[in-house]
Parts: sequence; C-alpha cells; structure tokens
Amino acid sequence: MKVAVVTFPGSNCDYDLYKAVQQVGGDPTFVWHRERGLEGYDAVMLPGGFSYGDYLRGGAIARLSPVMEDVVAYARSGRPVLGVCNGFQILCEAGLLPGALVRNDSLKFRSFPVRLRVERTDTLFTEGYEEGQILRIPIAHGEGNYEADEATLRRLEDEGRIVFRYVDASGEATDEANPNGSWHNIAGIVNEGGNVLGMMPHPERAVEELLGSTDGLALFRAMARALSPAAP
Repeated sequence: MKVAVVTFPGSNCDYDLYKAVQQVGGDPTFVWHRERGLEGYDAVMLPGGFSYGDYLRGGAIARLSPVMEDVVAYARSGRPVLGVCNGFQILCEAGLLPGALVRNDSLKFRSFPVRLRVERTDTLFTEGYEEGQILRIPIAHGEGNYEADEATLRRLEDEGRIVFRYVDASGEATDEANPNGSWHNIAGIVNEGGNVLGMMPHPERAVEELLGSTDGLALFRAMARALSPAAP
C-alpha cells in the first residue's frame, strides 16, 4: 500500500500517520502541499494539526493549496482518501464531504480519549471492526463540532454515511459523551462513494499499547488489506 501523506504548513500529525502506515506494512511518502501529482499512490491521507494556523477557520486556507486540486480529482475518481481532524476539516472545506467543523460548543480545546461506536463495517476503512464495537480513540481539537443543515443530516442518516459516533461506556450516543457538540454525535462520515472518510478522533494515535489504545490499528490494517492483497 503506497500512501501519500500530505503535509501543510502547521500540520503536526503527519509523522503519526506515516508511522501508522508503516506499522501495517505500508509504504508512506510525505507530499508537500505545493507539490502536484498523486498518480501511483494507493491512498491519500490528510493529517491533523493546524494548517496555516487555522486562520479564517480550520482547513479554509489549506483547501486552496496546489495539492488539493489533485486530492479532489483523486477522490472523485473513486480512490481512497482519509482525513483526520484538520484533514476532516479540509475535506469539508474542499466539498469532498458535506457539512462543516466549527468551534466546540464549550469554546475550549478538547484533548482526551473518547469512546466511538462503529456504525458501519462495509467500508474499506472499517471492515476490520464489528458493527456496534466501542473504540477508545483520542481527540485533540478546538473546532470539531460537526454541523450541517437538517436535510444533509437526514441524508447522512438515511444513507448510512455516519461511520463513527461519540458514545458513552454503554454504547449510547448521549450528550455527556459528546465532546464538542457535534450534531447526532457525529465523529466520522464517508462520502456517497464510500471512498472518502473524514473523522475528528485520531486513529493514528491509537496503534500501540504504549499510547493507551490499539483501537485505531484495525482501520489501517483494513486499508492495507484492501489495497495490498498480500498484507496480513
């Protein structure tokens, strides 16, 4: 699995993604935001961080980087794109995913492990999980509050495009379990084709016991299996 990890000024989780890809036998390459051309890559990943210092709003300026023209074309051709945290914000700003990520309802930066419920297991990102499985994955964001109009939220629900949802220890999507105020406790969604996933929690920070959880590892293993048939 050859992966392009796109790096913007202000990215700070690019190396985490790089190491997560390596851990499942993948071949990651850093791609600077001014570079062009994504041919030859099996997947593209947009990391977390604070691209361009989050000026205007998270992802708004990064969306205009030269590489994003290629990312949009890559995604619209049906190839896999993963956006984590700031990467999720960029995907929404670029129109590859609906809705927007706005300030947390607490107006505070939130950074701690949360529980997620796996809502779908039929995507190339989640086939290694069980439906309803509860994951422990860390968050670290100030603008992770997913917002969309009612028609969009209804469509996401009806089409089963909500992949991860914030829940409590019993698996219930409660207000108390929601760390940022996201509508419908949304933590991650896919596009209509199922090849673009945006999520606020950081699976790349949950791939080793030393980090407190290995619940993110199955996501990268699933991608490796789908894109590199010989992968374990």
